Amino acid sequence: MAMELSEILETPRDIVRSKMRRTARWGRRLLAVIEHRLEKRRSRRTLCELTDDELCDVGLTRAEAKAEISKSWFWS
Repeated sequence: MAMELSEILETPRDIVRSKMRRTARWGRRLLAVIEHRLEKRRSRRTLCELTDDELCDVGLTRAEAKAEISKSWFWS
């Protein structure tokens, strides 16, 4: 079965579109991961601002809060 000229010409375009979709999905996943890490960083900074009574309300000691705050924002 022979391919028509239109099928031959569309094939590279479809390949490019497929690669662009994969790249876009990868980019969205990467942005989601970075956003999640930054949210963890903001949460840890908020711990720094809490009083001892507020930390007690959430079930943390000052030492536990300091240990959490000292973690890397990116890797943990």
